[in-house]
Amino acid sequence: MPQLGESVAEGTIGRWLKQVGDHVTKYEPIVEVITDKVNAEVPSPFEGILSEILVEEGSTVPNGAEIAVIRDTTADAMQAPATPARAVAARTTAVASAGESTAAPATSAGPARESAAPVPATPALGKPREEYSGPVTPAVRRMARENGVDLGEVPGTGHGGRVTRDDVTAFIEARRSGAGARPAPTPTAPSVPPLSYAAPAMLGDGDQLKPMAQMRRGIAAQMTRAAAVPMAYLTLEVDMSGAVALRERSKDEYQAREGIGLSYVAIVTKAVVDALRRHPDLNGHWTDQGLVRRSHVNVGIAVAVEDGLIVPVIHDADRLSISGLNRGVVDLAARARSGRLRIEELQGGTFTVDNTGWFGSIVSAPIVNVPEVAILTMEAIQRRPVVIEAPGGEAIAIRPMMFICSAFDHRATDGAQMGRFMQDVKQWLESVDERTAVW
Repeated sequence: MPQLGESVAEGTIGRWLKQVGDHVTKYEPIVEVITDKVNAEVPSPFEGILSEILVEEGSTVPNGAEIAVIRDTTADAMQAPATPARAVAARTTAVASAGESTAAPATSAGPARESAAPVPATPALGKPREEYSGPVTPAVRRMARENGVDLGEVPGTGHGGRVTRDDVTAFIEARRSGAGARPAPTPTAPSVPPLSYAAPAMLGDGDQLKPMAQMRRGIAAQMTRAAAVPMAYLTLEVDMSGAVALRERSKDEYQAREGIGLSYVAIVTKAVVDALRRHPDLNGHWTDQGLVRRSHVNVGIAVAVEDGLIVPVIHDADRLSISGLNRGVVDLAARARSGRLRIEELQGGTFTVDNTGWFGSIVSAPIVNVPEVAILTMEAIQRRPVVIEAPGGEAIAIRPMMFICSAFDHRATDGAQMGRFMQDVKQWLESVDERTAVW
């Protein structure tokens, strides 16, 4: 089970697209996975035959759990017929390769975090191997069985004492060297999210309880994590006269050429990515060790879907024109609402742009999509009387004005740096005119 998003800990098998015995090509979708954020098709990491389906449709498993076995027919053709022992070893290698290939993000966002799914406390020791039922993945259990390892004797270093593949490997090496199993680590209290202060569901006459769907549960968990971040906010007002003129001049030609409308979201996103190149501290993730500046500018676009919100990512957004960004925004939004996003489109975000103005909002306070450092939201464009500089002095004019508001993690940056970033965004937007390149 790959990790489908920065904060996603588990996935549900929605539908198997291939059946046992089917031939699959590399990168061909084999299963549809449902998470709290999106439905995604998981591709095969290599060509082969789907020899086993280990998780039934409708079942939910944590990231990293083994869900299927694909026999690598390319590897089979390159070696002599295997003995049963060699066949088992080859199968284990293929499974390990598949898990590594699908679980690794295809972006610069760093390695996928270990599953945060709750697990029992440290497993009991001394159980016979076949009776052990502690919190391990099927792949680890099989590895232990094939190497004659009693999992009850292996000290677990994973979350809550879970036995990992590395634990089993270290135990086997220690046994071969005669050093015995390594000592169990000192137990530490697992980290838990802040307690919820919501009252228990007490229903009166006519009340109805709307249970949390997977997406709502995931949003609640992410917002709870964000609540621990010391956020600060900064709002500026932007004169969008040039941007409005550019869109009015280009919209007919753009519609005829591209088949889609030209969105203000793309224009604002272009201003954001231009400013991020000058403010690399804002294009990154906050960690316990400090700020990680990301080398790629991967902008998440907040998309409202039925009963929720997801943030698909435009990778290397700083390399795209306004038109390229516009196509990315329209495509991601459409596929997000139809549940057809790919895995990599949910991973690697370094900054988020939100459009709260689409329903008329003029001022709002966004929430940082942790572990990102900042988020920017654009509000509704409204024609308002403003004071402008005129040849004869100051004058009052009607201009299309828009507020932009940013929230930022005050551990990673400060108001002065965020203010300079927001000024750069504002200046870029106010420098746009009818001659600004769209393509």
